[in-house]
Amino acid sequence: MHVANRRDHSVIIEYRRPMETLNKPALGILFILVGTLAISVNDLLIKYLSDGYPLHQMIFTRSVIGLCFTFTFVYFEGGLKILRTKTPVLHALRGLMVVAANLFYYAAMAVMPLGQVTALFFVAPLFITLMSIPFLGEKVGPLRIFAVLIGLAGVVIMQQPWNSDTQVSRVVMLLPVVSAAFYASMQVMTRKLGVSSAASAMAVYMQSTFLVVSLIFFLVAGDGRFAEGQTNESMIFMFRAWTVPPAGDWPVFIGLGVCSGVIGYCLTAAYRLANAATVAPFEYVGLPLAILWGWLVFGEWPTQATWVGCALIIGAGLFVFLREQSKSSPQPGRRSRWGRR
Repeated sequence: MHVANRRDHSVIIEYRRPMETLNKPALGILFILVGTLAISVNDLLIKYLSDGYPLHQMIFTRSVIGLCFTFTFVYFEGGLKILRTKTPVLHALRGLMVVAANLFYYAAMAVMPLGQVTALFFVAPLFITLMSIPFLGEKVGPLRIFAVLIGLAGVVIMQQPWNSDTQVSRVVMLLPVVSAAFYASMQVMTRKLGVSSAASAMAVYMQSTFLVVSLIFFLVAGDGRFAEGQTNESMIFMFRAWTVPPAGDWPVFIGLGVCSGVIGYCLTAAYRLANAATVAPFEYVGLPLAILWGWLVFGEWPTQATWVGCALIIGAGLFVFLREQSKSSPQPGRRSRWGRR
């Protein structure tokens, strides 16, 4: 994230030149839509399995399968040579960010309605808008800052701090927001690293990080000893013992792996090919999908506060997107970001 620090102006020049050639918003939007659909199916499958398996076992299994699909993309994008990188530490940091985002998100999803978790997580595009100012050098005016504040107000409404009668603890309700912050950091870093790394290579780095972290969880807590005596469902989901899946569950695990491969490639490609503030709002397509799955599969329906919060967050995100589009449209006599008329 800090590779373009002012202490190394040569790095800034190296990044800025390719970023102009990677400005393909239509293709970036297509990738984000496909990736968002895969995310919604992935969330559905993980919630479906959450009563019987620990999170790290599902992450390990889907990463192994996902890597097989991802290496297919690597082959078509240039072969194993594209996996070489001059910034392994930054790629590892990016991978740890997405791992943290997943852990917080799924820990909340185990005990909260799917639609509500997704709605709270969708503050991420607003975080991306804020982070794009210091880390990507993108200009964000006062109107978009105000829109971000409106979106955050939507989060507060869904949290309902004035309501003492809640079935889920405040800490658990904050987990999707924390997840969104990690996710936003990861995607901003994707925009920086994507100018010198192929999407499939970045997906391999990310899947490999998932694999290593889940193996560490297995070695430390795979026998389930940290889940003994726990009453918190999120902690049980995180630390219960590994279980050999019966034959009937293997298609679900394979589905997780396929979704993981699609997500890793498509989201990386989307933020690599297009401006972060342009691509991010299209992730809101995942919200109605999450509500649909929650209603059809788990019998969940959002509360009135959730609907109001959703409206504020989505409205703020769409305003940010439309404002970004109008600001980026060429205007006579006005210099572009790259100094050309």
